[in-house]
Amino acid sequence: MSGRLRQEISIVDIATLYDRSDAVALAELAHKREVTPGELLDEALRRVEALNPKLNAVTMLREKVARRLIDEGLCEGPLRGVPFLIKDLGCEAIDFPSNNGSRLFADTHYGKDSSIYARIKAAGLVTFGRTTSPEGGVGPTTEAAVYGGPTHNPWNLDHTPGGSSGGAAAAVAAGILPAAHGSDGGGSVRIPASSCGLYGFKATRARLPDGPYVGEGWAGMAIDGFLTRSVRDSAVLLDACQGPDLGAPYVAPALETGYRKAMDRPTRRLRIGFATTSLVGEAIHPECRAAVEATAKLLESMGHMVEEALPQADTPGMMAAWTKIVACGSALSVESAVRRRGRPLEAGEIEGIARGAIAYARTVSGADYLEAINKVHAYGREMAMFFERYDVLLTATLAEPPAKLGRFNHRSDDYVDYRMGPGQVFAYSPFTAAFNASGQPAASLPLHWTAEGLPVGVQIAAAYGNDELLINLSARIEEALPWFDKRPPVSYAALRS
Repeated sequence: MSGRLRQEISIVDIATLYDRSDAVALAELAHKREVTPGELLDEALRRVEALNPKLNAVTMLREKVARRLIDEGLCEGPLRGVPFLIKDLGCEAIDFPSNNGSRLFADTHYGKDSSIYARIKAAGLVTFGRTTSPEGGVGPTTEAAVYGGPTHNPWNLDHTPGGSSGGAAAAVAAGILPAAHGSDGGGSVRIPASSCGLYGFKATRARLPDGPYVGEGWAGMAIDGFLTRSVRDSAVLLDACQGPDLGAPYVAPALETGYRKAMDRPTRRLRIGFATTSLVGEAIHPECRAAVEATAKLLESMGHMVEEALPQADTPGMMAAWTKIVACGSALSVESAVRRRGRPLEAGEIEGIARGAIAYARTVSGADYLEAINKVHAYGREMAMFFERYDVLLTATLAEPPAKLGRFNHRSDDYVDYRMGPGQVFAYSPFTAAFNASGQPAASLPLHWTAEGLPVGVQIAAAYGNDELLINLSARIEEALPWFDKRPPVSYAALRS
């Protein structure tokens, strides 16, 4: 390192550089040799040590693996040298065993890397551990028994950071790292993004690879994704990981330019419909409504045509079908694991919601399951009709600000009530699963905070395959109402102030 660069580091220390930079900026610093990958990893590990006892967001730390990756030579990707965490659910990797949020799957090892992890590695990222997830990825909170306690929201430790990518969101929001891997089968990237004041993008179905461990997740409703503090970090990560893997059963429509280049396009005047209620016309929390109304006014001031509108689609029917499909997926996962090991399930190995999902799945016939898939596909066609008239649908991400811990834990055995009962998951999160079912791209943007300081996200969604329009609009909103410098009370920046 040159004397000038070392002098610059001494004036602005690495912790300050780390806080000021998104993942792309950190990679640029590493490329210029103003910092080294080892120094960035040191900083990330210091932050885990300082913050994780309060958050319980990071698990399966593998510092030696990360050091080895650096020593062996990182791939020359766009994010070379940046510290990274992968979700403790899916994203199978030889070097990173997983609990999958469950005592049953604790310390599961893998014989090959998944396609998504191989692409993360090829991007030059330095993975050093995993982030917490609820058992089976089911639910809008992260309170799995396998981690010895709940994961806390850095904006208020009594509240959930969301789920199922709650650990990823808590780690990014607290400043442990600028971006992290997540996944989304019913809102599991967008819910924690909303809950933690981050950006979360769910790509079009099949945009990211699922193999080789599964052909598709939850009948095509689940997809990998990322939690980030900047739109461009999501764009660069999506570009690095998008595209079908070998033998994919179907592929997403090809991108015209890619996510990062699409951010810089001129934005045409868009037709935007917005909803200040749920998708079935039910009232939402006043703070969530206020977030939508303020965003609608912002978009109108930017020159877009904006009006209130609701899709004409059977959302309750879709949610009932979603509940059946996910129950069957949960049952398959647990029962396959039990068969492989050759002994029955033991008391305490899975939590109440998983037990309830298995019991419910046993009441679902093969014909019922196929009918549920047909319902989901029909819903996608119904939603597509809305996007014949509108380019974008604007809603709240959640119907309420982040819930208190305990409200959505997995102790109950009544899986159907947990999902669909009054005041339960689908009442709390009535917007996000719609776009897992339809396969359309959707993103949560951190544009509102309550008087108590809790983040409230807004969701924008576009037609199937129209990811580039959505990332472009996200970039324009970020420019108009930047959020990058907002930091929660429990964060490394707060510790240093």
